[in-house]
Amino acid sequence: MTNSEELWKEANKLFAGGVNSPVRAAVKPFPFFVERGKGAIIYTVEGKRLIDYVLGYGPLILGHSPDSVKEKLIKQLDKGWLFGTPSELEIELARKITSHIPSAQKVRFVNSGTEATMNAIRLARGYTKRSKILKFNGNYHGSHDYVLIEAGSAATEYSIPTSDGIPVEIIKTVEVCEFNDLDCVNSKLKKEDVAGVIVEPIMGNSGVILPEKEFLKGLRELTRTYNSLLIFDEVITGFRVSIGGAQTLYQIYPDITTLGKIIGGGLPIGAIAGKADIIDNFTPSGKVFNAGTFNANPLSMAAGIATIEELEKGYPYNIANKAAKAIVEELENIIKVKHTINHISSMFQIFFGVDNIKNYSDVKKANREYYMRLHELLLREGVFIPPSQYETIFTSASHDNDIVNETLYKFKKVISELM
Repeated sequence: MTNSEELWKEANKLFAGGVNSPVRAAVKPFPFFVERGKGAIIYTVEGKRLIDYVLGYGPLILGHSPDSVKEKLIKQLDKGWLFGTPSELEIELARKITSHIPSAQKVRFVNSGTEATMNAIRLARGYTKRSKILKFNGNYHGSHDYVLIEAGSAATEYSIPTSDGIPVEIIKTVEVCEFNDLDCVNSKLKKEDVAGVIVEPIMGNSGVILPEKEFLKGLRELTRTYNSLLIFDEVITGFRVSIGGAQTLYQIYPDITTLGKIIGGGLPIGAIAGKADIIDNFTPSGKVFNAGTFNANPLSMAAGIATIEELEKGYPYNIANKAAKAIVEELENIIKVKHTINHISSMFQIFFGVDNIKNYSDVKKANREYYMRLHELLLREGVFIPPSQYETIFTSASHDNDIVNETLYKFKKVISELM
């Protein structure tokens, strides 16, 4: 019988570090290989059942393999999956996005969150004719050079840059502030050479970190004062914290929004959305280049439409948010050591050894080893939370009362051992 250990040995012969994305190697002594998933459950190649709170790192807000999405994908597969021409599906998905995301008038589809933020930054530079961008310590915006500066979950240490291979010339075009620090933003923008400020309105790749009351409002005011564009990276929060994203929750509307994950229903996708006069700077109507053979791929469009159709019914948010709230409330009761839990909608994360988390520097003070021990013990009991302190625990519309009760039973068992 094929098992994860045998597959891991083979993978190490074929892939750098045995994986195709680094966090997958964080499960020790080797990652488990998944055969299938349904609802809130994934099954390893050995047949082990795991309650999944990773959910593909966020996209699967309906859970694994929902029938409504699968049916639409099968229907599209019968018609074809790549044409190199426009399809009606891309119009339908763009209409849904622009109807729900308040700041979105026009959309450009790409293939990942990384592509979305990369092109959003290029667009901001082309629109403003400025060269610099400003980002925040611990905010993760994908894997391209301009955002791999102090980039949260991509980094193992606090460093500039996060990756080898980034030219010093690029580093010089990126300014960095601490999340929730408006004084720093003001001092950087005063020079009036910053094309855009890119921010996760809710940090999701350093755990979950919420904006302080006036932070997003202050960013909006400062960017207007100094004629910089405000870019919300809602790849994680878009269609998850609400159907209108974080910008609807906080009623702060950026110039450009980047989207991904949920709008593809679990298939590869990204999007840049914003004011029409800004988005129109993309080729062919403008001079900011973007192209892609797989842009607006019919399968991703179909899956995204099907997913948003379910979200429009409201029940996925009711179930997912209720599940997260119930788990967080019980964890607050049973965890007796010093800790904090940051939580919003269907996203939360546990930080041990700290009283408050408001930025990435605070996250670095948390006891990562304690968190990883929790991950290992839960995995033994059949519950899968992210194998990294710097990721987010997600719930979905498939995390019903039975799943939550089973999860809490296992949390209690594990935490009694951990404490």
